[in-house]
Amino acid sequence: MAAPTTAAPTGQSFPDKLRSLAPGLAVCFGIAIIAIMLRNMTGVAALNAVVVALVLGVGVGAVIGRPASLKPGIAYAVRPVLRAAIVLLGLQLTLGMLWALGPGALVLALVVVAATLPFTIWLGRVMGVDPGLSMLIGTGTAICGASAIVAANQVVRGREEDVTYSLAVITLCGTVALVVFPYLAELLGLSARVYGLWAGAAIHEVVQAVGAAAAGGEVASQSGTVMKLARVFLLAPAVLALGWWAASRQHADAAKVKAPVPWFAFGFLALVALGSTGLVPQFAVDASRFLVPLMLAASVAALGLQTDLRALHARGAAPLLLGIASTLFITLLALLGVLLIG
Repeated sequence: MAAPTTAAPTGQSFPDKLRSLAPGLAVCFGIAIIAIMLRNMTGVAALNAVVVALVLGVGVGAVIGRPASLKPGIAYAVRPVLRAAIVLLGLQLTLGMLWALGPGALVLALVVVAATLPFTIWLGRVMGVDPGLSMLIGTGTAICGASAIVAANQVVRGREEDVTYSLAVITLCGTVALVVFPYLAELLGLSARVYGLWAGAAIHEVVQAVGAAAAGGEVASQSGTVMKLARVFLLAPAVLALGWWAASRQHADAAKVKAPVPWFAFGFLALVALGSTGLVPQFAVDASRFLVPLMLAASVAALGLQTDLRALHARGAAPLLLGIASTLFITLLALLGVLLIG
């Protein structure tokens, strides 16, 4: 498991703490802004700004190393900034969105998440993949890609290279799905609604799922987007379950640090509930749509800055094969589900 990340010294006054955090946070958010600009300039749906930030972070880290002056801010981006982003993500969902899908589609969203995650963990054990890495790949596949991976790592506490590897695997598999799904839908003769539900239930990243669904027209785009958001809603329950899993693993080893309670997951659910009341002004929702990608990109840039490429290479090909197998599993399971519910 990862060694404790260096944080800002305790006992500092607020101005001193801010000064210690500023250099590292400036680098992380600078990388995030560049990543978002690159994503917007290219206009490529599969090019997630979070993944671009990861690549840039790894590159910058390889060039400048890990100066002591940056470590407090980097550590802050990895933990509090990421958790705040996950909480704010709750403003983008409402219970009404989920209800509009209908009971069959909601059950399908629950089934694909509840089945894909344990399947990936089980298969990873069979393949000899580290349990923490299997957990991250499974979470990214089952729920919402990069956001789910970095959120899950708050309780799994994997190595930085595990997060980097799982992000790369999820990006590769989701991008292939984005390209292939429209052709498969035509080959299988799926209706627009069924195709949209399939894309939303099976493809990893939100932007990938929405992009693939949009290829089927307006009806497919709407059904795919809401189905994908239903899976995003399950992020908080999944993280809570992962926290329980991590705690149960550590219970047998008293020398390990106790797994943290993922309070940010409760914050996510609280904002979903608040947003469902209709009391949240639209500008707050719009602000979250701007802030969440920026904060996630900064957090992942921090992970990239901490990644050891040699350790990443040492993981071998097994996790990649696991990601491919997990993607095939959720694709077939989701297809069977959407055909059953029509």
